[in-house]
Amino acid sequence: MRQSEEDAFREFAKARMGHLFRSACLLTGGDTHLAEDLVQETLGKMYGVWGRASRVGNPAAYAQTVLVRCCLGYRRRRSSKERPSGELPDRAQVPVPDSSLRVTLLDALRGLPPKDRAVIVLRYWEDLSVAETADTLHTSPAAVRTRSTRALARLRERLGSSIGELTVH
Repeated sequence: MRQSEEDAFREFAKARMGHLFRSACLLTGGDTHLAEDLVQETLGKMYGVWGRASRVGNPAAYAQTVLVRCCLGYRRRRSSKERPSGELPDRAQVPVPDSSLRVTLLDALRGLPPKDRAVIVLRYWEDLSVAETADTLHTSPAAVRTRSTRALARLRERLGSSIGELTVH
């Protein structure tokens, strides 16, 4: 890779890393460690194809697609079922006014199947259209609409009346 392409990739990675991390956190149901791994894997894959990816009309959208595919691919692996045990004593506790709402929503998202979670994150967090979401996930727009309807119903079922209690201040 030429120096100019490498510099362009570094700038791209700096500009998109935060956005990719936020998306990855939502896709993983709040698992920040896995989200970091997925962002690193995404940027590694982007680096490998940067000469071609930079000619794509929208490298940011391409990176988002790579991130979603990395997440879905991770969920298919056996190692994705591994969970650490116990609480870490050195966890930082940062008070956030809406932390209980955030935790409740992340728990509800975590309970969804990976493809449903990807549809919800892309449609409602990333604010992509049905067509863009379908393109990212390599599925039909009808499948995106069906998944989003069913996933939202599951979220409402899981959250029940607790969501109302958390939003009232």
